[in-house]
Amino acid sequence: MQVAEFGEGPRVVLVHGPGTWARHDTFGFGAQLELADEFQVVLPDRRGYGGSPDVERNDYRQDAEDVAELVGEGAHLVGHSSGGVVAMLAALHNPAAVRSLTLIEPACFQIALDAPVVAEAVRRNREALAAFPEGTSDEDLVRLNFESVGFPAPEPTPELVRATRTALREFPSWEAHIPVEGLTRLPVQVITGTWDVAPPAYRTHGGEPLLECARATAQRLDAEVLRVPGTSHWPHSQRADVVNPELRRFWRP
Repeated sequence: MQVAEFGEGPRVVLVHGPGTWARHDTFGFGAQLELADEFQVVLPDRRGYGGSPDVERNDYRQDAEDVAELVGEGAHLVGHSSGGVVAMLAALHNPAAVRSLTLIEPACFQIALDAPVVAEAVRRNREALAAFPEGTSDEDLVRLNFESVGFPAPEPTPELVRATRTALREFPSWEAHIPVEGLTRLPVQVITGTWDVAPPAYRTHGGEPLLECARATAQRLDAEVLRVPGTSHWPHSQRADVVNPELRRFWRP
């Protein structure tokens, strides 16, 4: 796992989601580098992403072990999307070392599986993954990934293609079972978008189940909740002007 560290101060480990890498400005945590003026910002690339080595199949459980090592004797922990699942599992390794836990749009579907919208999303995800065509070209891979939810496809750079392929073959985080009772003593913050700016198909099939996951998780962990207007699945980059001050506040003694 490649790890970049910036700044000095209280240690903060930020875990990115699928199909990206830690320092990506749009889908990763590039917008949080400014927090290194007050904190030690630690940005790991999960296995198979960014500067980390390739793996045959990425595993959120192995990622959690890697992140738990980065937490060490004490750190604030942040996870986005499937990185939220990794962060929760990492925190369970040693909850006493986790100063706080921030979950941004956590893709912890098993926590909210009793909600019909979440159960339907898991069913749909399984079918889509099983039906994804083999031998897809790099250009079509990126195009299908973005256009399927109503976004124009970005340039299929080698880094983005690799991240997309890693996401498609990893053990899906929406199948992860998380014993959340082990996290109830932690200070927890849940951050979501309002999804008002998302394409309709993405808002229905992506946003509604994710918001239900966030709601159920916040309820189970008695968490603070921040809903960021004008954002969808990436509130930390879409409205860093709102999220970064909240992170500072939450991390300060």
